[in-house]
Amino acid sequence: MTDVSDLARIAAALERMAPPPPPAADPLTHPAYVWREGGLVATRAFRPLALDLLTGVEAQKAAILRNAHRLADRLPAHDVLLWGARGTGKSSLVKSVVGALQAGGKDIALIEVAPDSLDSLPHLFDLIAPLDRAFALFVDDLGFEEGTAGPRTLRSLLEGGAEARPDNARLHVTANRRHIVAREHGEEERAINARDVMDDRLALADRFGLSVGFHNVDQPTYLAMVEAYAIKLGLPFDGADAIAWATGRGGRSGRVAWHYVIELAGREGKTL
Repeated sequence: MTDVSDLARIAAALERMAPPPPPAADPLTHPAYVWREGGLVATRAFRPLALDLLTGVEAQKAAILRNAHRLADRLPAHDVLLWGARGTGKSSLVKSVVGALQAGGKDIALIEVAPDSLDSLPHLFDLIAPLDRAFALFVDDLGFEEGTAGPRTLRSLLEGGAEARPDNARLHVTANRRHIVAREHGEEERAINARDVMDDRLALADRFGLSVGFHNVDQPTYLAMVEAYAIKLGLPFDGADAIAWATGRGGRSGRVAWHYVIELAGREGKTL
């Protein structure tokens, strides 16, 4: 039979084996953080793309930049839902907007929050609410499985709940669909309260004051993206080669354009 001293030795050994929690980073010092295990961790390197490199999304860029500028100036600003096709620049744009404001002298930081950490956001809100700094809270690629409490949790955090986000922080959420959760109608939606379920989903999307759509990229826009990268980075531009690269990957997007530029820079022996 294991006695108390044996259990204590086992517990001590397990504590030695477990990695220590990451040290808490100063929330007033770094340009970007990751919210991890209930603490802020400074990113190793925050190097967002220059805002002028992002082409084909001028209207989206202007709207999100204008809103973030207000947040940085402590003026009323919206929570933002960026929705649409994969690889169209949603995540890059959030980071680039924050980087551009920082380069312009604004005191704003990015905090990336994993979608499965939403329930810990009230703790983050408590941490940053008293600080004299603006924060763009970035939740990337959000989606919810059927039957989860995620939509209601996020609704409460956005607006109306006792633990709503503070005035110096706004959520920037990316999702592949306008209403975040899947479109397919499962048993829950075929049930007698199907209308209530749909209303609940729409109410979540409606909590975002700014909803910005991103759409599939046509060939001229794709080529304009590649050319803008090439000019900025001093790389040769060959439209036919860029099209062949996209064809080999089954489609065109901002992500495919950037991957092509990485390939091109490698061929040319240049660093990015």
